[in-house]
Amino acid sequence: MPENWTTESIPSQRGRTIVVTGTGGLGFEDALALARAGGDVIIAGRNPAKGAAAVTRINQSVPGAAVTFEAIDLGDLGSIAAFGRRLGDSRESIDVLINNAGVMTPPHRRTTADGFELQFGTNYLGHFALTAHLLPLLGRGQNPRVVTLSSVAARSSSAAINFDDLQAERDYKPMPVYSRSKLACLMFTFELQRRSDAAGWGIMSIAAHPGISRTDLLHNAPGRRSAQGLVRSLLWFLFQPAAQGALPTLFAATSPHARKGGYYGPDKLSETRGYPIDARPPKQSLETQVASRLWDLSEKLTGVRFGEQKALPTVADLDASAYP
Repeated sequence: MPENWTTESIPSQRGRTIVVTGTGGLGFEDALALARAGGDVIIAGRNPAKGAAAVTRINQSVPGAAVTFEAIDLGDLGSIAAFGRRLGDSRESIDVLINNAGVMTPPHRRTTADGFELQFGTNYLGHFALTAHLLPLLGRGQNPRVVTLSSVAARSSSAAINFDDLQAERDYKPMPVYSRSKLACLMFTFELQRRSDAAGWGIMSIAAHPGISRTDLLHNAPGRRSAQGLVRSLLWFLFQPAAQGALPTLFAATSPHARKGGYYGPDKLSETRGYPIDARPPKQSLETQVASRLWDLSEKLTGVRFGEQKALPTVADLDASAYP
């Protein structure tokens, strides 16, 4: 592992097509650094105005950058499928997918367009379905990588996968549900690598987390006047800059030293800030039987299978038999 790895260490990305979900914060920093390295970057997000603004900012910083915006709502399986079809029609391959976008701790339980709990549905199930839809393009990529964002919150004892209340219908607590969604993202990373190796997909699946970084997640969902939002606003100096928090993701996406099935985060203060280093996966993320069960259930919930397309059901279409 190189010490104090920065964006200056990113190898040339010319000739590589990279999809990054999320228009601000970490996603923007990922897109900026990868465009600066010569990559053909597709920023994927829900808000076209924010997407256009991100593209403009990158073009101002990197004249001649190959960067575009594509609309996708990760809380809507139909939008995800449409995004996959558009890219399939316009691109021959994808070399890197960065599953970055997320929702954090809305104070009250909300649901996606398909009826999933918002955090679990967006942060995990949306990216699960997106990866499945893009798998054919990734399979034609050059040394393709899928990088999925987890969080230090995945270490929480409350993050265990609860199959009896996966959608937090009976017990919604914002932070434990967020932690569970990020644990699911980490388990997905490891299971995707196992399945890629077994099926010969040739994909490197890698996870990363940003430590504690200065993004708008706490402002967007709990709100600026919430306890979390006030901490983010008034104690901003406790949060490292988003550009620093993006480094583990960028390392995972580009470094020749990154390992398939690896997990990267910051190196200081219990992985809350610093430069990329091997992160310590929480014990519950290594439970292979749980990960396999979660994968199978996720395919049923999203209506997608890796390497095969199906009609997309809603939660209302699924009966209790969908929950093993």
